Amino acid sequence: MSAKDPLSTRFMQATGRLRMFFGPAQRGSTTGPIVYLDDEAQRARQEELQQWTVVRNPDGSTYLTSKRDS
Repeated sequence: MSAKDPLSTRFMQATGRLRMFFGPAQRGSTTGPIVYLDDEAQRARQEELQQWTVVRNPDGSTYLTSKRDS
């Protein structure tokens, strides 16, 4: 390894050596069920979002307006 090697190359070489000790990274499965928590905090956020209306402009940009102003 020379001083002319880019930082990315030196980093990959260092992580390659560490892999000998720690093994490869764990990979999860995407086939499992998705769990959504419906706790009190989630219900409070949903209730808070009900006060807003999403306005979409013809150019695709969006912004929020209060339902009380509508």
